[in-house]
Amino acid sequence: MSAPLSSTRTRAALRTSARVSAELLLVLVMTSVALWLLGRMWSVVWPLIVGLLLTTLTWPLTRRLRRRGWPPALAASAVTVLFLLVASGVVALIAVPVASQSGELGDGVVEGIQRLREWASGPPLNIGDDQITGAFDSATTRIQDSVGSMVTTVVMGVSTVLNGVVTAVLALFLMFFMLKDGPRFLPWLARQLPGRLADDVPTVAARGWEMLGEFVRSQAYVGFLDAVLIGLGLWIVGVPLVLPLAVLTFVSAFVPIVGALFAGFVAVLIALVSNGLTDALIVLAIIVVVQQLEGNVFQPMIQSRGLGLHAAVVLVAVTLGGNLAGIVGSLLAVPVAALIAVVWNYVREQLSEPRREPETDPAPDGAGAPA
Repeated sequence: MSAPLSSTRTRAALRTSARVSAELLLVLVMTSVALWLLGRMWSVVWPLIVGLLLTTLTWPLTRRLRRRGWPPALAASAVTVLFLLVASGVVALIAVPVASQSGELGDGVVEGIQRLREWASGPPLNIGDDQITGAFDSATTRIQDSVGSMVTTVVMGVSTVLNGVVTAVLALFLMFFMLKDGPRFLPWLARQLPGRLADDVPTVAARGWEMLGEFVRSQAYVGFLDAVLIGLGLWIVGVPLVLPLAVLTFVSAFVPIVGALFAGFVAVLIALVSNGLTDALIVLAIIVVVQQLEGNVFQPMIQSRGLGLHAAVVLVAVTLGGNLAGIVGSLLAVPVAALIAVVWNYVREQLSEPRREPETDPAPDGAGAPA
């Protein structure tokens, strides 16, 4: 026969469970309020985040110049101008070859459409010209009926582009000021905070800054691997514009999901209009394999090693961030997870008990005296 439950222990367990539940509920409420405030201030927070990412990318060169005696303003200005030149060079490296071969690509598009039409008219589809014409007429009618929604979509697209330009300009200015005055931020923050917070917050901020730098460098490594592997595959297949496509793959690696889809779509399209359907399918297979290796092998391994996170944690964080906040969530999921780990490790350090030194028995009288 089992022993009866103790009423005292049961009440104590219930009180403990109720207290823990109330504390967790309070934490969830405060987290929800913080996220709501973050969403209301997102137009300012997002440029600040982009500026931080750009600063981590350009800070090593700025630090080197400042160590060589350059004034902070001059070093920040030089690095900012160099960053603009490099960004402009990347755009030119992609745009100029594409523009020089635009005629050939246009002829390839027309030829590809003609091939597709001939293929559709043969077996097994056997789609006649009258059916294709009817499909075009139906599509034209639908487009004409949805002019209002298309105008709204175009206006929203223009607004998105303008917001992106404003975000980029603001992030660039923030990057300059962070490069110029960043080292003075933590001492200033320590002077503004009372008591123990003056030590805790700057320490966590410094560790978070190191983590953010590791994230940007690991993302650059992943993009470099993607660019090399996909560029090598395109070169073997014989697709034109290999170098611009490789550069586009590297740049797009910093934008999760959409960046990879956009770069892959461009590569497959160029392979289709220049080399034909077979090579386009081969290029598609190469891109799918490389992207799977990146998402499931390269990125988790590199980021887990650099950020101190397990590869499974990186995968779960990216998936959860994408489900909660789309592209931006996927981009910020890994650094947010690493920042949470930084805060958690620091809290554990502060709450852990100091290790006790093992007690040694005192030596007997005269044992350690010289003879």
